[in-house]
Amino acid sequence: MKNIFNQLHSKEILKRIDKLNPNSKPQWGKMDVAQMLAHCSSFQNFAMGYSFPPRGWLGILIGNFVKPMFYNDRTLAKNMSTIPTILIVDEKEFETDKEKLKQKIITFQNNGPEKCTIHPHPFFGKLTSEQWGKGIYKHLDHHLKQFGV
Repeated sequence: MKNIFNQLHSKEILKRIDKLNPNSKPQWGKMDVAQMLAHCSSFQNFAMGYSFPPRGWLGILIGNFVKPMFYNDRTLAKNMSTIPTILIVDEKEFETDKEKLKQKIITFQNNGPEKCTIHPHPFFGKLTSEQWGKGIYKHLDHHLKQFGV
């Protein structure tokens, strides 16, 4: 499984983000490309320890049992529900949100696993830095595939 802490894997993600443009259309889902970039940036805040959303009751109940889906080799399902605090519905600015996400990926990768949050994921609960690294890669890969890159 690829890991965002691996420099080659983070560079690959950054190159794919650079292939997006304001007119990129989703192959599934409701977000436009700028909203997707803002969503991924907000998700990155969890792993970086910038945002601490509370755990929902469903995550508390089943999160521990299903958390391997976050960091294993299996593809994420299309149109999965998302964490309410990072559901982006308002209009976003493509270039601004693209650069913001890229900078967060670079910072996260440069900081390394030791700077990864110890706060639990809002659905899956406690994760190791390796699980976060794989999960961040997998989440970004999922949304980049959503937009055909």
